[in-house]
Amino acid sequence: MNAHRPVRALSRALSRALSQSSSSSAAAAAAAESSFPLKNVTKSNFEPALAELRRHVAAADFVAVDLEMSGVTSAPWRDSLEFDRADVSYLKMKDSAEKFALLQFGVCPFRWDSGKKSFIAHPHNFYIFPRQELPVGSPTYEFLCQTTSIDFLAKYRFDFNMCIHEGISYLSKGQESEALRRLHLAYEDGSNLKEVRDAPFIKIVDTLFTERMKNKFTEWRDGLLRSRNGGLPFQGISCDHQQHLETIFFKMRPALSLNGFTAHQLKLIQLVVRRHFQDLSHVQINGENSCQQQLVVHTDSEDDRESLMKEVKDEHLRLAETEIQAAVGFRHVIDLLSSEKKLIVGHNCFLDIAHIYRKFVAPLPSTAEEFVSSVNKCFPHIIDTKVLLNADILLQNRMRKTSLSSAFTSLCPQISLGAKSTDLAFQMCVKVEVQVDDLSSSNWNSGAKHEAGYDAFMTGCVFAQACGHLGIDFEACLTSEKLAHNEKLQKHINLLFLSWSKGDVIDLTTGNKNVISVGSRNKQHNSKISFGKIALIWGFPSKLKAQEIRECISKVFGVSSVVSVYHLDETAVFVQFNKKKLVSDFLSLKDTLERNHSPVSVLHPFATILEGGHTRAADYETYKEICSSPNAKVLFADQAKAFGIQWKTKLVEVDASLDSLESESSLDSQESEISTEEIDASSPASKADEGSERIDMDDVQSDTSSANVSHFEIIDSLIASRGNKVSTNV
Repeated sequence: MNAHRPVRALSRALSRALSQSSSSSAAAAAAAESSFPLKNVTKSNFEPALAELRRHVAAADFVAVDLEMSGVTSAPWRDSLEFDRADVSYLKMKDSAEKFALLQFGVCPFRWDSGKKSFIAHPHNFYIFPRQELPVGSPTYEFLCQTTSIDFLAKYRFDFNMCIHEGISYLSKGQESEALRRLHLAYEDGSNLKEVRDAPFIKIVDTLFTERMKNKFTEWRDGLLRSRNGGLPFQGISCDHQQHLETIFFKMRPALSLNGFTAHQLKLIQLVVRRHFQDLSHVQINGENSCQQQLVVHTDSEDDRESLMKEVKDEHLRLAETEIQAAVGFRHVIDLLSSEKKLIVGHNCFLDIAHIYRKFVAPLPSTAEEFVSSVNKCFPHIIDTKVLLNADILLQNRMRKTSLSSAFTSLCPQISLGAKSTDLAFQMCVKVEVQVDDLSSSNWNSGAKHEAGYDAFMTGCVFAQACGHLGIDFEACLTSEKLAHNEKLQKHINLLFLSWSKGDVIDLTTGNKNVISVGSRNKQHNSKISFGKIALIWGFPSKLKAQEIRECISKVFGVSSVVSVYHLDETAVFVQFNKKKLVSDFLSLKDTLERNHSPVSVLHPFATILEGGHTRAADYETYKEICSSPNAKVLFADQAKAFGIQWKTKLVEVDASLDSLESESSLDSQESEISTEEIDASSPASKADEGSERIDMDDVQSDTSSANVSHFEIIDSLIASRGNKVSTNV
C-alpha cells in the first residue's frame, strides 16, 4: 500500500489543481460576463466595425451619441456667463469647437425588439485622432488641450496611447471636396506626371551620368529592334553594383525597371528620355504598400505613347481618389447617420453638434441662425435629453440633478446596476439589452463613465425611460421616422440649450430662440438682463475689486445707478446700470476726463478706475465682437488688444437699436426687475455644472436726480467738497 501512496498523492494534487483552475476560469468568465460590453473601434478594425454599424443604424429606432474632447473653454472669460446674450453664447460654442479636438465618439443604435419587449443597444466607442493622411494638400491639424479636461479624462483612465497611435483620422466634406478639386486640377494640366523642367546640366557629374544613361537607353532600344528582326532577346543592363536596369513588360510594352537610383538621378533620367528619345517614356507607377516604381517604356508610335500616358494618368487618378476616400475615415460614420436620417439623441449636446459640424461637415457659420439651418439639413431630427427632462415637471421632481450620470441613476436604476429586482420601480423601467459582436447581455456591471461609448449608451437609456414616462408606445414606433414624428415628442425635438445656466434654447428647425424654465431656479429667479444697460470695462488696475468699481461709479451717477458688477476675469468687468442712458453717460464722461488731463481729473471718483492710463470701456456689442475673434488669449484685456482695439473709450448713442438688439436675444426689452445686490464673481459659470446659480435681481428704485446733473456740475461740487475738507483740516 505504501507503494501506491505517491500515486494517490499526485492524483489528489492534480485533482485540486484542476479544481482550482476550473474555479478560476469560472470566476474569470463571470467577471468577463459582468463587465459592461462595449465595442471599441480603432483604425485597425474600423472597416468591419463600420459595416456592422451600417446594419445596426439601418434597423435602429434612434441613435444616441456622445463626445469626449480635449477641452471646453480656451479662457476663463469664454466660459458660459450669466451676461451672455444668445448670439454670444453661440460664438463661445463656436470658439470651443474650432480650437479643441475630438478624442472619442460614442455611437449607440437602439432597436425595439417586439418579441423581447425591450430595446437592443449596440454601443460603439470610436477612438479618433486627426492625423495627416494624405501626402500632399491634406490639412495639418492643430488643436488646444485644456489641462483640466485632460486631467479629468486621465482620472477616468482614458487611453491616450490608444487614441494617438490607433485613433481613426478623418476629412470633412469640405476638405474632401477641396482635395478632389486639387487632384483633378493637377491631372488636367498634366502635373501628375511629375515632369521636371528642361534645364542645362551644370555639374560635371550630372553630365557624365546623363551621357552614360543615354548610351544605356540607346543600347537597350537597339537591342529591342534587333530582337524584333530575329536577333537574340535583349536582357538587363547593369550600371554598377547598386543600380540595375531590368527589362520587364508594362501594359503589353517592353520597359526598363529603374532600380537603385536616387531621386536626383531619376530626374536626370527623365530629362534624358524627354530630350533624346521620342519612342521612350518615363513613367512612375505605385505598387504594393505605396511603393513607387520608375519605368522607361518603349512605344511604337506617337499615338501609342499618348495612349500609354493616358492609361498611366487615369490609373494615378483612380489611385489618388481611392487614397482620398480612405482618408475620409471616421466621417463615414457621420455620413451614415445623416443619410439614414435617424433620430439623434444627445445630452446637453449643442457643443457636441457644433463639434460634429465643424470636424466633419464644414467651417462653422458666423451666426447661430445660419448654423442651425445647416445642421437641420444634415440631421433633421435631434433631441436633447436635458431639454426633455427639464420640460416635464414629474421628471424634474424625480431627479435632484439632470446631469447624465444622475439622470441615468435616477431613471434607469435596474439598467445602471445591471441587476434583477422585484421592486415595482425597477419593473416599470423600459428594458434594455446590450449586444456586441452578436453576443447579447442583460446583466453587467456599470461601465466607465465619461467614456464616449458608455455615455452614449446612458444617454439612450435615459431617453428610452423618458419616452416610457411620456406614455409613448414603442410597438407603434417601428421606424425612426415614426418615433421622430411622434406627437408626444414633437414639442421637444430640435431644441438645444444655447446656455444651460440661463435656459436659452434655440430651435434647429426655425432658428428661433427662446427661454425655458430650468428647474426651480428659473421660477425663483425670473429676472431678465437688459444688455443695452451693460458697459464693459477692462484694463483697469488689477487691485480693484467689484465693490470698489461700483462705489466709484455710484459717487457720480447715484447710489442706485449701478445694479451689479460682474467679473469676466481679473482684467475685465461688466457694469449693469439701471438705465440705458447711463451707459452712454458713463462712456462720455470717461472719454472727457481722459482728454482733458487737467488737475481736476485727478480728484474725480473715476480716477481710481482710470489709474495707469490703460483702462478701456465700451458697450455690450464690443464684447460680442471680441468674442468672435479666433485669438486664444487667457486674459480678456490681452484678447481685446490682440483683436486690434486702439481707442480707450467707444462712445455710443442711446437709440432704438438697443431695444431691437434685446428683442433679438429673446429677452423682454421693458425695464427689468433688478436689485442692488453686489456680484463679485471671480469664476464664471461652467457649461457642464448645472449647480451654478443665476443672479438674483429684485426691485430697486432708480435714482433719477443724478441723471440730470451735468458732468461739470459734478466736478464743481466735488472740488467744493474737497476744498471744505482742506479748510477743516487747516
